[in-house]
Amino acid sequence: MDYSSLILLVLAGLGIISGNSTVTIAMVVLLLLRVTSFHTAFPWLEKYGLTIGIIILTIGVMTPLASGKISINQVTESFLHWKSLLAIGIGILVAYLGGRGVTLMSGQPIIVTGLLIGTIIGVAFFKGVPVGPLIAAGLLSLLIGRS
Repeated sequence: MDYSSLILLVLAGLGIISGNSTVTIAMVVLLLLRVTSFHTAFPWLEKYGLTIGIIILTIGVMTPLASGKISINQVTESFLHWKSLLAIGIGILVAYLGGRGVTLMSGQPIIVTGLLIGTIIGVAFFKGVPVGPLIAAGLLSLLIGRS
């Protein structure tokens, strides 16, 4: 029995049960890659997938600015309101944690499995989004003293 495919099926099922199409689509795509001749893409995805995902996420976040839905006035006003200043500070902290997380995940791959399981549970059952592993790894790095 192919346990990796079985795990992907279970995770896809969790995505369906929880109504989280992001997890479902990701697991089905990985399962299809696994059972077709495209499984040779896994090393490439392991190497560049995170970077590509971050690029796509950044494009999505920055699109309102690029499309003009967020004006330069709104950007400058964000430095005048306490909630926006707090958001800027939190953004800096999260980016810092994400950087620490990438370093930790690269240096200690055994941790990745636990982070992924926790993220899948958070996405499937708590309506989270699968950006958690980087932040979780960053928090973990603070707790275990790795940078």
